[in-house]
Amino acid sequence: MSKEYMNVGVIGCGMISDWYFKAASRFKQMRIIACGDLKVELAKKQGETYSIPVKSCDEIYADPEIELILNLTPQKAHYAVSKRALENGKHVYSEKPMSVTLADARELMALAASKGLRICSAPDTFLGGGPQTARKLIDDGWIGRPFAGTAVFMGRGPEKWPHAPAFFDIGAGPMLDYSPYFVAQLINMFGPAKYVTASVTKATEERIGGPDTVPHVYPVKVPTFQSGIIEFANGVQITMIGSYDVYRGTHPSIEIYGTNGSLNMHNPNFFGGSVKLFRPGYEQWQEIPTAFDYNTDARSIGVAEMIESILTGKKGRISGEMALHALEIMLAFERAAKEKRRIELETTCERPAPMVPVSEDGKLS
Repeated sequence: MSKEYMNVGVIGCGMISDWYFKAASRFKQMRIIACGDLKVELAKKQGETYSIPVKSCDEIYADPEIELILNLTPQKAHYAVSKRALENGKHVYSEKPMSVTLADARELMALAASKGLRICSAPDTFLGGGPQTARKLIDDGWIGRPFAGTAVFMGRGPEKWPHAPAFFDIGAGPMLDYSPYFVAQLINMFGPAKYVTASVTKATEERIGGPDTVPHVYPVKVPTFQSGIIEFANGVQITMIGSYDVYRGTHPSIEIYGTNGSLNMHNPNFFGGSVKLFRPGYEQWQEIPTAFDYNTDARSIGVAEMIESILTGKKGRISGEMALHALEIMLAFERAAKEKRRIELETTCERPAPMVPVSEDGKLS
């Protein structure tokens, strides 16, 4: 590999951008050389904080030095920003989801392919030490053959945030805002899914925001309680429940049940956390030490992984096909509920390769 990095331009300088800017310096595969936002004051603030040149979005699209655009805009803007980036000859790594509709995501994938470019999407937390340790326990047979499990994320959601209404609007809600972390980890553990059956509802038609929320009282435009079963191609059945209606619950984030034991893991929104194992003969759950690196926040590792795979020609652990498949799984919940039937998925993807322990921070292999 003669070239070891790509120049990256960031479009979207809202709150999530802090996590990317902070972690990017750990990875030599990426060099952020510009940032921009339609709200110029946001770009100026982040540019000053992280010593990054500020440019207009138009300038970032047109800059011949920029090879990849990191799309950190709100969900509804993902499609338009990614499309324009691809049209300008840039690879794209987008915050999740790739788009809010399957048709738009398919179009982006086709456009990228036609131009010999890559488009990938967050989340990348499944590359962290906790999720990878959980996967290794399954792969190494510690719970026997996995056959079922649960994935549960319940709370009130960001209902008090200043921009809370966007999280209860079309293109967000618990399914497209929070379930991507869970779906990505499930694909990491089990590979592609085949079917989805689900039911959805919402507890209220409106929410009351916090002191800075505008408007203070806002409508709920999406289902905020979604429950269903994801059937994976390898036969594993996962019951998934996602809600922004619940004040408190006690369900574990992910539990997997096998023919010779059970596995319990932390919220996959985080790179590291508790992973526990129970097997016949144990008196209680056993905490398993992490077997991998990147156990603290490392958002940008997905961008680095994508770039390294492009430069080396190797198949990456982050792929557009996985992002597209995850999106179809998530959208299938509401579709199954509306059509009152079991949905057979049209997309698929390869199970990503596992991570390997590395000798120093910033390395991927």
